[in-house]
Amino acid sequence: MNRTILYFLLMALFLVPQAIYAEEANLEVNTPAIASLKQSMQARHAQLVANYENGAVGFTKDGLVALRDASAVPLAQRQHVNALISAENQDRNALYREIARANNHPEWEQQIRTTFGQRWIKLAKSGWWYQAASGSWTQK
Repeated sequence: MNRTILYFLLMALFLVPQAIYAEEANLEVNTPAIASLKQSMQARHAQLVANYENGAVGFTKDGLVALRDASAVPLAQRQHVNALISAENQDRNALYREIARANNHPEWEQQIRTTFGQRWIKLAKSGWWYQAASGSWTQK
């Protein structure tokens, strides 16, 4: 297992501030569904790193990833990169939903999404792109 990938995921998934709502959400909660999503995301991360580094893919303000610059991806690879982004966003959406459900507060999903979005951006490496609150793309 690549230590960089493990570190990135562990930091993003476990070190998010706990008191994000009037009541505390347990963002470290672990269920079989959450564990499966984390594993899937970790495996995919290795394939996305090159696209984060070349600026093709960036982190959105709402906790997802997006194709930021299609011209940074060779035409022959665009379909594959789009499929990676789609799969990653499906897992991220499911992760946020599962964490909210595991806390018995499905209504917290949006706040959990926002918190993770901020954390992904904070943990992004220098040179990677993210979407600012205004919606504009910024390079870290």
